[in-house]
Amino acid sequence: MRRTRTASRPRPGLPERTVTRLVRAVLTGERRSADVTVTFLGPARMRALNREWKGHDYPTDVLSFALLPPDGVLTGDIYICPAVARAQARTLGVREREELVRLVVHGTLHVLGHDHPDGADRTRSPMWRKQERYVRALA
Repeated sequence: MRRTRTASRPRPGLPERTVTRLVRAVLTGERRSADVTVTFLGPARMRALNREWKGHDYPTDVLSFALLPPDGVLTGDIYICPAVARAQARTLGVREREELVRLVVHGTLHVLGHDHPDGADRTRSPMWRKQERYVRALA
């Protein structure tokens, strides 16, 4: 890993050192290097990003973007909405912290190029199984 930064506007879900540890653990586990920034956003800003980049007019839990610039250093931006994560945690019956860990891991895997299908099949995908192994080890 080259660098991890976090930025936070609303009530952050996880301390910066925790986010850095999570991203580093996934990058190390995947034997990859990347510059990754994780930003926690409120629902209004996340809704705007989701509408602009995905065409969905609602706040989502996590959005990830990756860029491989000419210098060859993979760069990723991960946006997480703690308010959506809190609601999901209640629905799933898990701790809020666990759901936030899941979203950092999920976003990092997307930055590295992993993907999953939409719908019910997503939780049976190889990416999801890998994500849950990381969550069990790191949460």
